[in-house]
Amino acid sequence: MLNWSEPQNSSAAPQGGEADATGLGEIERGGARVSVDDKRMINARADVNQLLPLKYRWAWEKYLAGCNNHWMPTEVSMQADIALWKSKDGLTEDERRMLKRNLGFFAASESLVANNIVLAIYRHLTNPECRQYLLRQAFEEAIHTHTFQYIVESLGLDEGELFNMYREVPSITDKAAWALKHTQNLDDPDFRTGTLEADQAFLRDLVAFYVIFEGMWFYTGFAQILSLGRRNKMVGIAEQYQYILRDESIHLNFGIDVINQIKIENPHLWTDDFQNEIRAMITEAAELEAAYGRDTMPRGFLGLNAALCEQYMHFIANRRCAQLGLQPVFAEVENPFPWMSEAMDLKKEKNFFETRVIEYQNGGALNWE
Repeated sequence: MLNWSEPQNSSAAPQGGEADATGLGEIERGGARVSVDDKRMINARADVNQLLPLKYRWAWEKYLAGCNNHWMPTEVSMQADIALWKSKDGLTEDERRMLKRNLGFFAASESLVANNIVLAIYRHLTNPECRQYLLRQAFEEAIHTHTFQYIVESLGLDEGELFNMYREVPSITDKAAWALKHTQNLDDPDFRTGTLEADQAFLRDLVAFYVIFEGMWFYTGFAQILSLGRRNKMVGIAEQYQYILRDESIHLNFGIDVINQIKIENPHLWTDDFQNEIRAMITEAAELEAAYGRDTMPRGFLGLNAALCEQYMHFIANRRCAQLGLQPVFAEVENPFPWMSEAMDLKKEKNFFETRVIEYQNGGALNWE
């Protein structure tokens, strides 16, 4: 086991800097075996290289679920989508605008999330079973990026336009810039957890990427594309988005479990002021998403418009607050897309376009109840 000492404002944290926290420190020959009681989400005493004994079985179960949930975008036929996209009257101009900007947002977003996992979260989350899941999630982010490459190539879209939208379209740039600012401190090579300020910075990052980026902003994009699929348009893309939604649901639940576990182990971090800060982050994020909705759907189309997406974001924001044990940030609203609840909650195996039964799991049956 590695040598550890007591840090400020934490009961257990590494000494000697990043090497210890990453598991790349010097080995203490003859060190004691890992005790479950020494395992923690952040600032752990236990050697992060030793997976067993497990402390957080839910993290391991999410890793297994992710493995069983394996899929590849190239398994989905794009022929119908290609024909519809090339057809002069296949999609309205409003639908085309929404689709392209939706793809533009997601194309870079999956890479931003992957960078945050690999370069920030993995480094400072000092639990091996959680790191095991992060490795699986990082691979899934790669599959999602592959998905957008596959869609862009299949439809013959302008690759530079789609993948550079996060720097060219203000409503997309604003969201990416908002999320990235929460990683900047963690990207500092001298950043270390173990103090109140640093540990709260890490929590902010987890909220920004898991709760807001993946748990709020992605869901508007899912609603947009799945709405087309419900009308039998772009069904190949919609099917792939449904698979991504299934992945992202586990990502979101994992992130929330990690945040809540850190709260349990470090109650001094979850101050009233910090809770108000998190609620303000969620509120600001919902406002940024409303602006994105107006940009992608200035006139709307059948069953979907910017106002409904803003209402949906208020519904989702309050739901995320409840999952974190926070008071809601908006007045209570109904879910304007009740058909999304079935897809988001993953209650059934059959997709709601009624095209076919989804059978992309690998191995044993999944239980999503």
